[in-house]
Amino acid sequence: MLTVDELNDRLIDLSFAEDIGDGDHTTLCCIPETEMGESKLLIKEEGIFAGVEIAKKVFHRFDPTMQVEVYIKDGSHVKPGDIVMSVKGKVRSLLQTERLMLNILQRMSGIATMTHKYQQALIDAGTKTRVLDTRKTTPGMRMLEKEAVKIGGGMNHRIGLFDMILLKDNHIDFCGGVHNAISRAKQYLKEHNKDLKIECEVRNWKELDEALAEGCDRIMFDNFTPEDTKKAVEIVGGRCETESSGSITLETMIPYAKAGVDFISFGALTHSVKGLDMSFKAAGSDKLIIK
Repeated sequence: MLTVDELNDRLIDLSFAEDIGDGDHTTLCCIPETEMGESKLLIKEEGIFAGVEIAKKVFHRFDPTMQVEVYIKDGSHVKPGDIVMSVKGKVRSLLQTERLMLNILQRMSGIATMTHKYQQALIDAGTKTRVLDTRKTTPGMRMLEKEAVKIGGGMNHRIGLFDMILLKDNHIDFCGGVHNAISRAKQYLKEHNKDLKIECEVRNWKELDEALAEGCDRIMFDNFTPEDTKKAVEIVGGRCETESSGSITLETMIPYAKAGVDFISFGALTHSVKGLDMSFKAAGSDKLIIK
């Protein structure tokens, strides 16, 4: 299995390939090969910054001679006018890495900003419920997007299909019920000598009773009302972790959290996020001056 670094390297290589193709002819036609310069990353919108480590990897993978100086760390609250980093090197390299770096940082910072907003709202409401992401991520960018969730104060649910067993509605229906699904999962783990947590989604009281009877690490209440969630949490009684999921939004999540669930998962953290506005400008440009 590929490591996180190897996956990110492949993403960077593919991204450069699709963007540059057989050459950045705009840059090549007007910038001498030996021209040196400096650009700075300018924040244009308030939020939580994320992605400085992958930004450095983008620069150095394209041109190892590029020099990066970071002023603001991941997870920091940023505002318009903040300068996150400066990069010195060949002007051609600055221009050819600009868009990929910005695409990644804007998206990661948007995810971190949204995650922080959700988690802070749960804290302000006096709950201990934690925000979870999902697998509803941009293909190829999952590792970066899930890292952004953590930077924003949330938690990763599972990275993929390999690091946790999550028995959802389709698994349960194809298996013939919760009892069969959980018992087969346990047998599979035993036969393959794997130590993975088992989570089971339940849609009604019968499935909840079966999940508790079979035993699992976490139960997900799918499309329960806040009132039913409170009752379900009481029935579970601390025997396993609990999670709410299904069309829950920032505006509707507090009653679910106050019902006592340990986690609430939100696909919107990664599938519907707006990127944080920022730009990469030549040092000395009047665009760096916020009036």
